[in-house]
Amino acid sequence: MSTEGLKAAEAKMHEAGQSGGSIRAFVSAYQRLVAGESGVLASDELEPVGDVPSLAELPDADAAGALEHVAVIKLNGGLATSMGLRSPKSLVEAREGRSFLDVIIGQTLALRRRYGIELPLVLMDSEATRAETLRALADHPELRDDLAPDFLQSMIPKLDAETLAPVSWPREPALEWCPPGHGDVYGALASSGMLETLLERGFRYAMISNSDNLGATLDPQIAAHLEAEGVHFLMEVVEGTEADRKGGHIARRRADGRLVLRETAQTPPEDLDSFRDYRRWRYYNTNNLWVDLRALGEALGESGGALELPLIVNGKTVDPRDPDSPPVLQLESAMGAAIGSFPDAGLLLVPRTRFVPVKTTDDLLVLRSDVYTLSDELLVEPRPERGERLPFVELDPRFYKLLDDFEARFPDGPPSLLEADRFVVDGDVTFGPDVVVRGAVEVKAEEPMGIEREVLTGVTVGV
Repeated sequence: MSTEGLKAAEAKMHEAGQSGGSIRAFVSAYQRLVAGESGVLASDELEPVGDVPSLAELPDADAAGALEHVAVIKLNGGLATSMGLRSPKSLVEAREGRSFLDVIIGQTLALRRRYGIELPLVLMDSEATRAETLRALADHPELRDDLAPDFLQSMIPKLDAETLAPVSWPREPALEWCPPGHGDVYGALASSGMLETLLERGFRYAMISNSDNLGATLDPQIAAHLEAEGVHFLMEVVEGTEADRKGGHIARRRADGRLVLRETAQTPPEDLDSFRDYRRWRYYNTNNLWVDLRALGEALGESGGALELPLIVNGKTVDPRDPDSPPVLQLESAMGAAIGSFPDAGLLLVPRTRFVPVKTTDDLLVLRSDVYTLSDELLVEPRPERGERLPFVELDPRFYKLLDDFEARFPDGPPSLLEADRFVVDGDVTFGPDVVVRGAVEVKAEEPMGIEREVLTGVTVGV
């Protein structure tokens, strides 16, 4: 059935108008799946990475000169489904009434003013996010130039887990499709014409990052480092903490010494404990990547328009909200995995201030709290007294996972976390005004309860 399934999937992509490069990338992934490739990386095949250069060690740079030929690309294809929404995640409020996209735009405009540079801001949208995002961009006419504001991520068919044929779901045909992971950014840049346009306009490098990471701002020292050292691909990494246990870490493959990125979906079940050992696997991917656009164009030309990145096979249901809907496979890749596609790729250790991803409402609570400040240039920075040490937050997903439920339980905004080390909530608790969390705090509530105007220390048990 696999041959027929592949032909049917190719035909479906052709009919949907997907680019030749995206179809070739899908065919390669499908063939590797049938051949038995799973993308699994066992711990005994890997070894930890040694010391890497750090941003703090880089020399000062002429900021305007270093950033003059850099473009910013933000991944904006995701919906906030993990928080119970079906709208672009970048339009969720980040801080002080501003969405993630508002903050990104403000940061871009501030850099343009400060250094007198053109600095394009380009979004990689998906079919699901494009319309709403473009409407939001229309509210910022000051951002516009003659460059298109976005390009589209490709879409691939979800595969029936048993037959590997493209799944059919007539009640909601849009659910028959999925994005091929953010590793698609390279091929989509080329097939959309955006890569050629940037090169024609004199842009040599791009910084690519997630739209939910407001710490991922342009740094002239990094841009100058790429040019001075001839680095074609650079990944910013941070040293692991407890909060990174489920993140993708960097390792070195024993067989050939190449750097690899290992994600949760690439880890065999028996190695999950090892995967979570953030002290052993020390360096974690921030998904802040810097790419030499000329080198990328050459690599894409040699590979037929798409980089062949390690395969990630993601098992889902065709309707992610319905666990009883048919099981499917999604063939994905991670953009950080391109570190293996460039022989002179490098790592750079950066401070935690550059890695503020918001994947859950736990993260959102910290971002909105007094742990951070928002500067006049819309830089999101921890208060100096916190430094890189952020509080660990874990909210009961039964009551806080969905954004509406989360906000209903913090009607007056987050409690003060400035002096918090750890904040764990087990149960249904609504936090009113003037709540302060100090040190390590765990709140346990067997029944719904409210807390306001109180300083919390240690363990609080509700009855």
